[in-house]
Amino acid sequence: MMFHIVAVGRVRDPNLRAMCEDYAARVSRYSKLRIHEIPDGARRSKEPETVLREEAAALLKAVPANARLVALVRGGEQCGSRRFASRLNEWRESGRDLVFLIGGAYGLDTAVRERCEVELSLSDMTFPHEVARLMLLEQIYRGNTILKGEPYHKGD
Repeated sequence: MMFHIVAVGRVRDPNLRAMCEDYAARVSRYSKLRIHEIPDGARRSKEPETVLREEAAALLKAVPANARLVALVRGGEQCGSRRFASRLNEWRESGRDLVFLIGGAYGLDTAVRERCEVELSLSDMTFPHEVARLMLLEQIYRGNTILKGEPYHKGD
């Protein structure tokens, strides 16, 4: 089983990229992890519908066969870190690769969302996709430490 993060755009800020790389390295102590970056269609002046459709095709092309897809979207299910850890464990036990999808400036196209088994939200607030990636990586790491009984998580 492998974790995949398929995200629109790359992390441009070097400090933020370093933090993402740090958490990706931490996650890799527990699970295989692959990050796929899809070109950001919004960087070219196009209609939002065109951008969403093009990004959707690229996102879905990067998804491995038979993987479980999880969309990160506003309005998705919210859960605390312990519940997220429990979900990670359930998904890991299924043996299927797990793909987290992070959209760009316009979010995820309906075609992508319809393919997902789960829609999760990191918060009611809106974040840049670069920050969402960092938050997701940190939560995957946190979830793994919770499952291993390690002292990283100090919350509930």
